[in-house]
Amino acid sequence: MIHLGAFLNAGAQGTAGWRHPDAAPGFLTAAHYVRIAQVLEQGLFDFAFVPDALAVPRSLGGSFDPAVKWGSGTPRLDPVPVISLMAAVTTRLGVAATVSTGYHEPYNVARQFATIDHLTGGRSGWNVVTSFQDAEAQNFGRPKLPPRPERYARAEEFLEVTTRLWDSWADDAIVADKVSGVFGRPEAVTAIDHDGERFRVQGPLSVPRPPQGYPVIIQAGASESGRDFAARWADVIFCSHESLASAIAFYIDVKSRAAAHGRDPDQLKILPAATPVIGRDVHDALARHEAFADLVSVEAGLSRLAYHVNVDLTAFDPDGPLPPLEEVGVEGHYREVVEFAERERLTVAQIGRWYGARTEGSLIGSASDIADTIEQWVDAGAADGFVIQATHVPAAFEDFVATVVPELQRRGRFRTAYEGDTLRENLGLKRPGQGEWKARRA
Repeated sequence: MIHLGAFLNAGAQGTAGWRHPDAAPGFLTAAHYVRIAQVLEQGLFDFAFVPDALAVPRSLGGSFDPAVKWGSGTPRLDPVPVISLMAAVTTRLGVAATVSTGYHEPYNVARQFATIDHLTGGRSGWNVVTSFQDAEAQNFGRPKLPPRPERYARAEEFLEVTTRLWDSWADDAIVADKVSGVFGRPEAVTAIDHDGERFRVQGPLSVPRPPQGYPVIIQAGASESGRDFAARWADVIFCSHESLASAIAFYIDVKSRAAAHGRDPDQLKILPAATPVIGRDVHDALARHEAFADLVSVEAGLSRLAYHVNVDLTAFDPDGPLPPLEEVGVEGHYREVVEFAERERLTVAQIGRWYGARTEGSLIGSASDIADTIEQWVDAGAADGFVIQATHVPAAFEDFVATVVPELQRRGRFRTAYEGDTLRENLGLKRPGQGEWKARRA
């Protein structure tokens, strides 16, 4: 069976999505996210997840002007209240928020997600990121983003501490015996007494063990460090690919790494990003995509790309090819760009226009065409499903739920009802036993 997640900004939709004639304008209102959550649950999606960044990007020309002018990477609401709102109006939809290990503390994050997991009955997920912009570092008293090895070393210890905190209460620690007056079993609650290189945390957590054991861990690392980190810690990998071949290679690599770390590869779900453009037929869909692409200016697209790769692209000739970049923010997006730009022989300016309206996953066509591609990728061993990104909201999600979901159901490839109550149950993931963190750490 195919799994589906949804990716949505808590803010303006990309560089052009907010300009779409059918885009709803209320991205700063509660009703906006309520509607999206209800649509996704109607479509039986596994989860919705909200990205985040802790800065207004300054990557293009050293200024935040392009990001503000074109809506590329800003504004962004805090994703945790947004997913809490979405969870309150649904009963089965999983909700996941992005929180960086770079600028938070393990105790706060463990407490935050344990709370959400309890209040949702086990539907929470944490998208773990290490951050990728210098502008974020500069909002937290640091001149520059730390090197990738340092960021991942911090993330490793961060995950060890948070999982140990979730495990600091046994599942049966609370007895709440009104007759005896005993509320909890002290012997079933333990301090963690972590004294590491980056964190010193005594514990125990002030919140009992989450219903899911651990909230579902989502990760999107595409670098060597990111892949190995995800193979140990992640339950879901969110990735992005420009071709079926690169997706298959990534799938094989990460699943093999998970097995090498002693994990069941089936307990790691790989869900590439896909941005569907649905038409009556492929010609109608291509026309819709062209109309969408026409909404993107070159500077808007370059602003979005500069934000993702953390490189000032104004240093390069707009009419020449993109030179190799040694250090980038989001390596997966950079690899996509290189693969596509080399194949199509694009200039920097042409890359900007393409990147501002790129539709990952090649899902352009009729509902039947899109279902064909989804099946092709899953059956070829490139994916366990997809994270659907909308060109505009909520209408693009509504179209997908109304057309593609029924087509996948008709083919017997997608659920007709939720299998369980928790996000782990619906993803087919086992509940981690107490102490599983020991097997996952480096």
